Amino acid sequence: MTTMDSVRWAFRCGSWTPCPTEWLFAARCVQSEEKERIGKFVFAKDAKLAMAGRLLMRKLISERMGISWDHIRLERTAKGKPFLVNPPSSELHRWNFNVSHQGDFAVLAAEQGWLVGVDVTKTAMPGSSSVSEFFRIMRRQFTDHEWTTIRASGPEWAQLDTFHRHWALKESFIKATGTGLGFDLQRVEFHISPVQMQEGQVFRGTRMLLDSEEEEDWLFEECLLDEHHHVAVALGRPDSSTGDDDRPAFPCDSPSAFTLLSFSDLVSGAAPLAEEDASYWESFRRKPEAPSRQSAQPR
Repeated sequence: MTTMDSVRWAFRCGSWTPCPTEWLFAARCVQSEEKERIGKFVFAKDAKLAMAGRLLMRKLISERMGISWDHIRLERTAKGKPFLVNPPSSELHRWNFNVSHQGDFAVLAAEQGWLVGVDVTKTAMPGSSSVSEFFRIMRRQFTDHEWTTIRASGPEWAQLDTFHRHWALKESFIKATGTGLGFDLQRVEFHISPVQMQEGQVFRGTRMLLDSEEEEDWLFEECLLDEHHHVAVALGRPDSSTGDDDRPAFPCDSPSAFTLLSFSDLVSGAAPLAEEDASYWESFRRKPEAPSRQSAQPR
């Protein structure tokens, strides 16, 4: 069960084929600059993922912070992390939130009083190279321990699956800290637990080493949205430089599973910010769904 200070939402964009009414309403409910940015995506799949991500954030702010939809103003940090302009001052409303979208899903994780980062990755064959070449290119992003874990996973597909699980963990940490692309990913090393995850469960056993020392100020939640989509949520104490007595304890209750939202759920309570723009649907309708070279998954 989701507690009042913890939100985990997912929206399956892969099975969403918006009709003109849905797409035009969604476009009216995001800021104009975001609508324009979403409209520039070449592929419909990417436009849908980006649109869902923006709607997820606005839904959270409206429902949990009590700010009316048409008064929400979102901007991005220099590193690209979205944030709420002029949030409520009350301690009760100090939410930290993050979104991710990849594969078939857009996801949001939010917490009160914690740094939070979320990443979803879809296990898939590399589009333009062999698995061995792909691993060679990505080699420097992982430590020797992590590569040993990945290579010991079993057949090639299992190795890819473990690779993407590690990648989601690293990205969730980077997104929580807001450090961006300049961070050396070899500084963080993950020791995953359990080795095999099952759908329908959320796990907190994985531990992280930062600069070769185990980090006690971070907690990681992992789950599978389906057999191909890993989600990692990084939870960090907001100021690890404070004394131990001042640090909040990590939640000891059962971690929240992701709630799968419908499009109706996504826009419940939404208020249009602009007039309808019929040309926006015509532009979206002409977009190809996804790149034609995407690799099929083995069975």
